[in-house]
Amino acid sequence: MQQNKLLRLHCHLSSTFIGNAVYTACQWGMLMVLAKFGSSAMVGQFALGIAITAPVFMLTNLQLRSVQITETKKQYCFSDYLGLRLISSTLALLVITIISILGGYRWETSIVIFLVGVAKGLESISDLFYGLIQQHKDTDLIVRSLIIKGLLSLTLLFVGVYSSGSILWGVIGLVFALAAVLLGYDIPNGIMMLKQALKVKPRWHLKSLIKLILLCLPLGLMSMLIALNTNIPRYFIAQYLGEQELGIFAAIAYLMVIGSMVVSALGESSIARLTKYYANQDVIAFRTLLLKLVRIAVLLGGIGVLMALVAGQQILTLLYQPEYAEQTNVFIWLMVAAGISYISSFLGYGMTATGQFFIQIPLFTTVVSISSIACVWLLPELGLVGAAIALSLAATVQAVMSCVVIHHSLHRLQSQTN
Repeated sequence: MQQNKLLRLHCHLSSTFIGNAVYTACQWGMLMVLAKFGSSAMVGQFALGIAITAPVFMLTNLQLRSVQITETKKQYCFSDYLGLRLISSTLALLVITIISILGGYRWETSIVIFLVGVAKGLESISDLFYGLIQQHKDTDLIVRSLIIKGLLSLTLLFVGVYSSGSILWGVIGLVFALAAVLLGYDIPNGIMMLKQALKVKPRWHLKSLIKLILLCLPLGLMSMLIALNTNIPRYFIAQYLGEQELGIFAAIAYLMVIGSMVVSALGESSIARLTKYYANQDVIAFRTLLLKLVRIAVLLGGIGVLMALVAGQQILTLLYQPEYAEQTNVFIWLMVAAGISYISSFLGYGMTATGQFFIQIPLFTTVVSISSIACVWLLPELGLVGAAIALSLAATVQAVMSCVVIHHSLHRLQSQTN
């Protein structure tokens, strides 16, 4: 019986990883399409749209899916979550519209930012239906949705860009793909899970909404800060260097995601054991496992830096265009930043396992501040290399502060046992 449970868990993790891997690969494919069949300025417009919309939606999404899955008292029904998500997504899109109009961008860039915001809003609603499906233990539906969504989004963006030569039609194709999957697959699956279409309708009960917002707001703030930390250099590049340079930076930086997927998979599979070791006051086992994860991060980062040093020019030419290959130094520094960020990510799982949640808000606030200061200091002088160095500095600060928090937690635990 136990062996069957482990086998089912292994199959579940494998299929989930495959679904996320395909979806992430398709998102990377969108950048490659824009680079190969468009221009670096198009990549920059798309990257700016993501950089502006991601933190806004991270805040307004409030990590409702996580709360929805883990909330055991059943105080809220799916209609409550859906009602709040529709309100928060509308608010997010309003904020993004204001930014796109008042941000001083070209009209085409403003429209791209708005359309990317619409796409994020559709994804946020799909995400809530994923939470509902996950509650009913049928994650294969989520995997299929991710694969369909990724492939259809990539295809329609390619058709739009290739046929028109404009990023606008590409992003319109992306919005259409996400809407089609939401309406044609995710919502019908949600109705199937609840057995009644009426239960999928949003509910706006003021008292329940306020309680849910207060419960989830710290999680939303933390998610926003994490997204800001990733995107801070992109704002400064757009301001100081322009959309074309931002496109080159964003395309190269996306190579960091390959290692991040491995880190995320290992972190998610290890956090239960880390939490168990901490709860059982087994400090040695906790440290041993966390150090193993850190060594894996160092190995992944080292491989990335080595590849950038040895074959950076060839890799960038193959994936994108020769103009990207001129930025090999940026590639090297981004791989350094990636390696350090992999370490800080594993340490983040360690912090979560020790129950240190609220300390992460001032921690990431500090990291975002350091990243901003570093960009102001380095970007005008060093350009894209300065942005990559700023990412490295921010990741280093995050890793050091995470170590301090974990060390304090373990020291306190040992004091209690002695």
